[in-house]
Amino acid sequence: MKLQGKRALVTGSTSGIGLAVAKALASEGASIMLNGFGDADEIEAIRAEIEELADAPALHDGADLSDPEQIDAMVGRCTSELGSPHILVNNAGIQHVAPVAEFPVDKWDAIMAVNLSAVFHTTRLCLPAMRQKGFGRIINIASAHSLVASPNKSAYVAAKHGVAGFSKTVALEAATDDVTVNCISPGYVWTPLVEAQIPDTMKARDMTRDEVMNDVLLKAQPTKRFVTVEEVASLAVYLSGDDAKSITGANLSMDGGWTAQ
Repeated sequence: MKLQGKRALVTGSTSGIGLAVAKALASEGASIMLNGFGDADEIEAIRAEIEELADAPALHDGADLSDPEQIDAMVGRCTSELGSPHILVNNAGIQHVAPVAEFPVDKWDAIMAVNLSAVFHTTRLCLPAMRQKGFGRIINIASAHSLVASPNKSAYVAAKHGVAGFSKTVALEAATDDVTVNCISPGYVWTPLVEAQIPDTMKARDMTRDEVMNDVLLKAQPTKRFVTVEEVASLAVYLSGDDAKSITGANLSMDGGWTAQ
């Protein structure tokens, strides 16, 4: 197991990409701190499964990542109960789709808080211990929208561009500390977040569900298929290991050719 003895904090990991990443890291022996919302019994089942996969402890913390104090408490709990993270995966994200002139201010603020500011808070809290250990992997799940834009997603696009720039900056700051900082930027991945934005896109563009799926979501991806959560998780595992120690400050596209156009 490549990551045995390592500890990983994965935000937004009770479903979708984050859950797949947590399972993949656990399969390589990492202890996991899960984070996210959901049914308590379902989360406990996930936690137990991940603990069994890793043959190492797994915990869950339900911190609301829009609240810096809850983020601070989550990192503190991880440090005290598992040990300070060697690996930080910032995956949590929310979305809202609307033209900018009609974009609700509270939705803008929430997207910025969860998708961008939370990345800053987890990083500033985890980085000092990574430097002290002489090993750290910070992996930020960005998006093709960290590189290109789409209409009606002003907050999401702005936040993801911010994550990409933030990642480069921290990569440079930590370059001599054996801490790497990278983005994975998937195209459309079939997750609850993507599924949930379909009704808003239908309304904003006056389209049917099938039209949104084929003419909006997959229009930009030359492969004409959704990226899988397992593909993203596999890259996250690679970036977490020793073989990736020279990859830092990178924004790695996994978008079926979207941003090659």
